[in-house]
Amino acid sequence: MERLLGDQLKDKHLLTDDQLKEALERQRLHGGRLGTNLVALGFLSEDQLGSFFHRKPHSPQSVEETGLRLSFIVDLVTKHLFTLGDFTLHDVVERVKLPTPIIDEVLEEIQRNHMVEVKGSSGSSGFGRMSYRYILTDRGKARAQELIGISRYVGPAPVPLHTYRRMIEVQTVKNILVKESSVLEAFSHLIVGGELLTRLGPAISSGRALFLYGPPGNGKTAIAETIARVMPETVYIPYAVLVDDDVIMLYDPVTHEAVNQEGSVAAENELIKRDLPDSRWLEIKRPIVMAGGELDLGMLDLEFNDISRFYQAPLQMKANNGIFIIDDFGRQQMDPQDLLNRWIVPLERHTDFLSLQSGMKFEIPFDQLVIFSTNLEPKKLVDEAFLRRIRYKIKIDHPSEDEFERIFRAVCKSNDVEYRKEMVDFLMERFYRRSGRALNACHPRDLIDHIIDDAHYHCYQPELTEASLTAAWETYFVEL
Repeated sequence: MERLLGDQLKDKHLLTDDQLKEALERQRLHGGRLGTNLVALGFLSEDQLGSFFHRKPHSPQSVEETGLRLSFIVDLVTKHLFTLGDFTLHDVVERVKLPTPIIDEVLEEIQRNHMVEVKGSSGSSGFGRMSYRYILTDRGKARAQELIGISRYVGPAPVPLHTYRRMIEVQTVKNILVKESSVLEAFSHLIVGGELLTRLGPAISSGRALFLYGPPGNGKTAIAETIARVMPETVYIPYAVLVDDDVIMLYDPVTHEAVNQEGSVAAENELIKRDLPDSRWLEIKRPIVMAGGELDLGMLDLEFNDISRFYQAPLQMKANNGIFIIDDFGRQQMDPQDLLNRWIVPLERHTDFLSLQSGMKFEIPFDQLVIFSTNLEPKKLVDEAFLRRIRYKIKIDHPSEDEFERIFRAVCKSNDVEYRKEMVDFLMERFYRRSGRALNACHPRDLIDHIIDDAHYHCYQPELTEASLTAAWETYFVEL
């Protein structure tokens, strides 16, 4: 990636050969990322580097620039026309996400094949061809039905695989700059020790796999989710990717949070604009994918739908340029070793291989901060070879008595329950110390929830008393 970054900067005339060599030599001596060394040497500013890593995909100006064959676009548009009934040029542009001149060229090709005809004019849609209303001919309908039988994909035009790869490499998590102040701010709502934050910060900034382990109920999942908030900037993903002639649907509204969605550009204005972003790409917050006990190996492979006849992207592809959290690791519907065997190469080489039904294999980037979270003993789950490939292993242990009290105070405040230190002292002495039960970070929240539930049922104001804490304890814990 470092060589690739250097070559891309040279291609953009932001760097010379001599400057790249000097930066690589400095990196060899002092470590760090290539971008950091380029800034340190004064060859690039932080703003220049940030702009390079946050580039909008530019709108194609010709069929060739789309990376797609004209015949593929013609077939895709024909299927759209079948679902539209009568339509204008602007209607097709909105659905296929390609610029007006390209769609106009495609419609002309379809017209030459006598599959579409002009139905009339709509003055509200513009002038000339922009105002025409079209309709499929019987020949066009027959062709559309034939194409739908091959693949029911009727969505935005996909981007070719090599274009997708290049964008993922540019937006890589390994080049994000995470500052200490950002980490402190993101974790400000949690009671987390300073030593733990000191360890988490470099792990997040590295963009490499992270293993969170420790006893249950102490915030591993909350910490993993908070790490996701630290990830800066937005990234671009395509709605779909084309591999050979097969479409892989990538955009998932459940996983991907779109930002800055601009209204559609008026088609007549689009003809004269030249610096528009490629509408086949969507700007999103860095993705966060979380999988728990439901995860199985099938979710890490392409999912082909026999009815729709196109593919859904696997979870790790949806997580590219973001975070993939494996929660409750070791409790999945598969042997942990199977997952480790599946990912041991992607974690090390940052690339993965997927297979189409035809047997064709292809390579995709594996670019994500993978967080394994477990309350099981790591050595019972994984072998030394796998642990070696996970750069950071951080234990999330039981809170100290001081941290426990601070958590209790914070939970009371968030639930509008008056905090009484003497009642927490009572809880510690009467129950924790006598029973020898370890403190868990989740206990204050759960005990307060019990008190609130009881208060709502009996119609009184929830408060910390010896009676309420005793009742909460006895209905929460099971003495084995």
